[in-house]
Amino acid sequence: MFSTKCLSPGFSRCLSATTTHLAHSLKGTPAVVIHATETVQSPPATLTNHSLAKIVPTGNLVVTTKHFGKTQVRFSHTDVSVPDFSPYRRDVSQDPGKPNTSEISRRAFTYLMVAGMGVTGLHAGKNVVIDFVSSMSASADVLALAKIEVDLSTIPEGKNMVFKWRGKPLFVRRRTDVEVEDVRNVDAASLRDPEEDADRVVKDEWLVVIGVCTHLGCVPIANAGEYGGYYCPCHGSHYDISGRIRKGPAPLNLEVPEYSFLDENTMVVG
Repeated sequence: MFSTKCLSPGFSRCLSATTTHLAHSLKGTPAVVIHATETVQSPPATLTNHSLAKIVPTGNLVVTTKHFGKTQVRFSHTDVSVPDFSPYRRDVSQDPGKPNTSEISRRAFTYLMVAGMGVTGLHAGKNVVIDFVSSMSASADVLALAKIEVDLSTIPEGKNMVFKWRGKPLFVRRRTDVEVEDVRNVDAASLRDPEEDADRVVKDEWLVVIGVCTHLGCVPIANAGEYGGYYCPCHGSHYDISGRIRKGPAPLNLEVPEYSFLDENTMVVG
């Protein structure tokens, strides 16, 4: 033990300060090492919320302060419990010391599961899209009107008759030999929408077109106009006996629907 003796500063001019070191009369007691057996608890199986709560730190936060010296003390521990993820690992990857030889097979299994779920999702999505599109398709009563039969024996030669097909006017004209010869003599290359008359009819005698002007959708008048075919009263488009645009603002010829002949006197449109 060391002790220090200091004199008052008032006598420092006359006296000199001395320091005396005295040994302590008591002998020091040797330190005794106590061997304590530490018991480490086995980590709980972290499978439930109750077992997970056991590994959550429960101690309180302690802050120590003093006037002089360090204001923070950090205690370093080597026995911090790290979460064990063994219950979530596969059996082949439990030992970190073994080489990772099963990575390819495990990835293949993962890819197979993802691909299977993706194919299942695509199939389910396809069925949903098909059902949605089918709900917007035409009903049975509308499909029943998609085709109509026309009795050709009621149409005299050189005349035009109008029928209703899919909500649109349908022009069926029985042409004479002179009318057919006139439209066949026209140079198709000189027309705005070049098209031969033979490409627009199945039989030379019968012309079938949709009575909707290709300009703005008006209904033309039959047997009118400068070319004896059809005339649109809205903006003055003239069509010939083959339904081809010859004069006016219309850009295209009259549309020809799909039709066929069942016999000499019956025609099916649609």
